[in-house]
Amino acid sequence: MESIFPRLLERCLALEEAPEEWIGRVVEEARTPEGSRAFFARVIEPLADSFDPGLAGVYQRMFRRVIARVAPGAALREPSPPPEVPGEARRVFVLSRVTLGADVAITSVILDGAKKRFPEAEIRLVGGRKSAEMFAADPRIQFLEAPYQRTGLLEDRLAASFQLREMVDQPGSIVIDPDSRLTQLGLIPVCGPERYFHFESRSAPGSQPLSVLAAEWFAGVFGVSGARAFVAPVPSTDRPDVTVSLGVGENPAKGLGPEFERAMLELLEGSAVLIDEGAGGEEADRARRAMLPGMRTFRGSFADFAARIANSRLYVGYDSAGQHAAAACGVPLITVFQGFPNEKFLERWRPSGPGAVTVVRGDAPDVLGEVRSAMARYLSASTSTSPQ
Repeated sequence: MESIFPRLLERCLALEEAPEEWIGRVVEEARTPEGSRAFFARVIEPLADSFDPGLAGVYQRMFRRVIARVAPGAALREPSPPPEVPGEARRVFVLSRVTLGADVAITSVILDGAKKRFPEAEIRLVGGRKSAEMFAADPRIQFLEAPYQRTGLLEDRLAASFQLREMVDQPGSIVIDPDSRLTQLGLIPVCGPERYFHFESRSAPGSQPLSVLAAEWFAGVFGVSGARAFVAPVPSTDRPDVTVSLGVGENPAKGLGPEFERAMLELLEGSAVLIDEGAGGEEADRARRAMLPGMRTFRGSFADFAARIANSRLYVGYDSAGQHAAAACGVPLITVFQGFPNEKFLERWRPSGPGAVTVVRGDAPDVLGEVRSAMARYLSASTSTSPQ
């Protein structure tokens, strides 16, 4: 039988409601690992990545119906303005965005703001261990593990969201949700509405990056300005000139292929270059094939690589977590954006930080030429300002 997902997405993009029998078919298809992955990749993520307020509403209505099929009678959250901010809080639970890049670009902004607004509170990042490692050196941030299987069954993902309430619904606490998959983007309540603060990242107006929007939202709700993205991994003594990631976040459309990657690394010949092997496998193979003699590859956690990014003079990569780590550290960076679904996606996910940022579109007439010019500018500037 033909999958229902393409037709469901088409109906949603047309701002039309799906027939009830389609919702039943969605649940049936998503009961297998392959079907669950396809539902999120082919329907949910395209709707979220549109950053269209109208489609955000379509997503909410459609996913509510899916949840009702999987968990009949479950109470779901209705969109509402943020509640009154308490004068103080014993604990502040900040939910992870699940993916590392989003946790740097968005969640870290919320963590930074929470530390400023609640200086006496216990700040807890709720999510997976890989995200926690990004802030391991910050004594103000504690960790509460709440695993979420990005490739798990639909039922398991929803069960993890419902179970989260038992962990964070505590007296004297508040929950700040940066549009996390842990709550299915704010649909599943994890505490009382009087203690829940939801940053609806998909429907925010304007053209600023998500890091900027998160800071503006926090200032508007909590009255604290100046929150910014940051990372605090365990420091490293490794100091490469240039850090490089050829990772594409499991999306091959974000890459420009081995010939481009080899040519890009040839531009860095003579510099001390460290290339991330990522999760291994195909990504590690691409890094090794592209590297030149004298260059090194890095095998380890992303947090450990982020510590090396912080020590480098330049970061180069595709649209992935590394660009946000570099931006948060103020390291000059060049990021090649390829395969983005729409212009709003590019606006929202472009890195933003105190350092120099060059975004090169993958559809530019001369991508390699733009990268070459930016590299020459950044490397010459860093050499002229380095101590003798």
